[in-house]
Amino acid sequence: MLVLHHLEHSRSQRILWLLEELGVNYAIERYARDPKTGLAPKILSDLHPLGRSPLLECDEGILAESAAIVEYLVGDLQHAPFARPVRPKALQQYHFWLHFAEGSLMPSVVATMILRKARAKAKPFFVTPIVNKVCDGIISAYYGPNLAQSLDFVEEYLTDHQWFADDRPTGADVQMVFPLEAMLSAGLTPGRPAISEYVARIHQRPAYLRALEKGGPYAYASKP
Repeated sequence: MLVLHHLEHSRSQRILWLLEELGVNYAIERYARDPKTGLAPKILSDLHPLGRSPLLECDEGILAESAAIVEYLVGDLQHAPFARPVRPKALQQYHFWLHFAEGSLMPSVVATMILRKARAKAKPFFVTPIVNKVCDGIISAYYGPNLAQSLDFVEEYLTDHQWFADDRPTGADVQMVFPLEAMLSAGLTPGRPAISEYVARIHQRPAYLRALEKGGPYAYASKP
């Protein structure tokens, strides 16, 4: 049986959603974040050297990295729902968005959110202006423009496409939903209705709602 080692408020939620969509037999081990640091518990390091989630326990061992897990579930196991597209152009889009999510989009998302958090928590008061200036400078010089460019690119694509790789959801959508959820929750996608509509469409899927019920706390989505 597959076992998903699932960390609350993490990328693991999208793997849980995929498992629900596939309807496979699996178990879930839930882990809470450290209340002070927000980091994953050390027990995950006992399962895999990286100590991160998601981790998928299967017959072949323990898989890490969302894209590798997605490929294992929809590619290697050949489940019909969410399988790789067959048409060459759709397959090309599938591979692109599968890797764009973490390769291009998430680095700017994470950096921007961390810098904004550092700005909000700057103490004592006389240090705040300095921290704000440094954080704002880094965002405006690099991460902000890169993120805006990526978001505009995604928005333009979703304006003409319901899903990222085919006329149905695929593993590419599983990969892309988390960064878009994170940006929406942080208020980083103003004026981009196609992104908002896309995420809302996923949030209405029965399998997604089941995944929310089973996964526990998740800060980036709420039930409609």
